[in-house]
Amino acid sequence: MRWYWIDRFVEFHSGRYAKAVKNISLSEDHLHDHFPHYPMLPNSLVLEGMAQTGGLLVCEHGHFREKVVLAKVPKATFYCEATPGDQLVYTATIDYVRPEGAMVTTTSHKGDVLHAEAEVVFAHLNDPKLGSLFEPETFLRMMRLLGAFDVGVAADGSRLQPPPQLVEAANGRNDRRCYTNWVANQALAPTYP
Repeated sequence: MRWYWIDRFVEFHSGRYAKAVKNISLSEDHLHDHFPHYPMLPNSLVLEGMAQTGGLLVCEHGHFREKVVLAKVPKATFYCEATPGDQLVYTATIDYVRPEGAMVTTTSHKGDVLHAEAEVVFAHLNDPKLGSLFEPETFLRMMRLLGAFDVGVAADGSRLQPPPQLVEAANGRNDRRCYTNWVANQALAPTYP
């Protein structure tokens, strides 16, 4: 993933739901290209932010063993615009996870106002010929950067931890910076109830 359309997770409950925030800033170049002289976040990028929130939730639920890709959006409704200065709160709830894929229900809120809602379907691509969509250390960096391990709760109620196979794979590639930095920062990280 080259572009992050979420800024940070504020809640992450493994296998259930996640909440992430996106702060819209006038300094984002893409806002000025969508409608000249009327900066707004295009609905397609809002949908991508909701899909990233749900996709990472589905990936983590499967311990990052599945190749999870956006398959379709059967329903998406937008109720208002997202403009600079707005903070969007994306919520993704897992409806189901099956061997062939998963579906999540997502919403976007601006404060107390429902901004958008969508159903997002993900496919699991398990053919070994496809190779890896992302390197293991990429997922570790992404989840750390977005704060999932800071606020995350595992299915058993304990603190969310990186899956051992990702840590092992990252260490096997002689790129220990991500996990080592994450462990070192845990002593400094604030705790959330």
